[in-house]
Amino acid sequence: MTKKSRVETVLRKNVWEVELSSLPWWKGWLTRVLRMFYVVIRDLLEGQLTLRAMSLVYTTLLAMVPLLAVSFSVLKGLGVHNQIEPLLLNFLKPMGERGVELTARIIGFVDSVKAGVLGALGLAFLIYTVISLIQKIELACNDTWHVSRSRPLAQKFSDYLSVILIGPVLVFSALGITASVMSTAVVQKMVAIKVFGSLLELATTLVPYLLMIAAFTFVYIFVPNTRVRFHSALVGGVVAGVLWEASGWGFASFVVKSAKYTAIYSGFAVIIMFMIWLYLSWLIVLVGASVAYYHQHPESMTAHRRQLQLSNRMQEKLALLIMFLVGKNYYDNLPELTLEEFAQSFNVPMEALEPIMAALEGYGLLTQTADEPPTYLPARPLDTAGLKDVLDAVRGANEMVDPKPQSESAELAVDQLVDHLDQAMARALQGSTLKDLALSKPPPISLVSQSSQKVDPSSGEG
Repeated sequence: MTKKSRVETVLRKNVWEVELSSLPWWKGWLTRVLRMFYVVIRDLLEGQLTLRAMSLVYTTLLAMVPLLAVSFSVLKGLGVHNQIEPLLLNFLKPMGERGVELTARIIGFVDSVKAGVLGALGLAFLIYTVISLIQKIELACNDTWHVSRSRPLAQKFSDYLSVILIGPVLVFSALGITASVMSTAVVQKMVAIKVFGSLLELATTLVPYLLMIAAFTFVYIFVPNTRVRFHSALVGGVVAGVLWEASGWGFASFVVKSAKYTAIYSGFAVIIMFMIWLYLSWLIVLVGASVAYYHQHPESMTAHRRQLQLSNRMQEKLALLIMFLVGKNYYDNLPELTLEEFAQSFNVPMEALEPIMAALEGYGLLTQTADEPPTYLPARPLDTAGLKDVLDAVRGANEMVDPKPQSESAELAVDQLVDHLDQAMARALQGSTLKDLALSKPPPISLVSQSSQKVDPSSGEG
């Protein structure tokens, strides 16, 4: 056995095959950290995170000046527009002198943007460019959280405007309040005391880190179109904040030693350095989002990633379980469930349930509420919906190809067999409705045995 094989065997036995509940709390915590570290590194090596980061770099280059121009206009009315330049300087601080030069150029572009000169069409394009950046960030976060649906148009309009118009005001208000508190007479007297002075000095040093962590946490809660728990978002924010500061030091060292790049690229060196820093920044944002996702969904952390493919039998099982829970909650006057709550009830990934939910909705068995995130209700009376309807919804979903074999006799024989199976199923389930399923106590034995089986994402059946 090679050294690599021995290491893989040890990791599998001590990290992936161990039952966390049987370990002491510190060993369980360490095992979870190792699992999360492994799956995040695997996501990076597979290239999806890096591709999304590259896409966001391109969008940011197009939208940065319009975004700052809109923020500049909002903050100018409050008389704090001059604070944009120090904030931009802090963001580009790892670039050293090139960051100062680039900040001056960007601020110059922002100052030259005038609504009267742009006209209505130009102003609309400017706002569209800003909104497209936020939309691209949402799509990247949704992809990380395995959310296929985006926000409705009306919600996008309100949420995006909140980020564009209210976000800068809140940021600079927080900074202004902090500065005002630090300048009060009481605080100044406390600073004169050695112990309090040292504590305040430490707090002042930590404020930038805490603000960065708070910003990342806010992004991870607000941007994905799903419900993100604060604790999970905070864990992702802490990881991203630490990576941000560490990468800033590393990038600053890289810039200091990059004289040869200046000689090669000449005047383009500033732009290239800026693009590299943007790429690292977005990559850190996406890594933090992955950490938040895996913290909230530990069932998605598996030793081997394989494409999730459920067998037809498993899809039918899950469809019946979904309708059983929907009907049971309906008749017991219990709260409706979200997609995430269904996934947690069955211990399966959300992306495994999404196509089944869509099939049941398309067949008129389920409907979504207008809540955010949406919950699921019966789309029609359960005493009028048969169990066969559930199976037909899943079996007939996404039928887009009708095979036409060259042999008519083969087609006729197969069609007769399929019809015979459908008729046999209809006879077996005749008279059985979803109401019967929901009110059965206990639920059918077959469903109990199936629901107790965990769906493993790394297996062929999920």
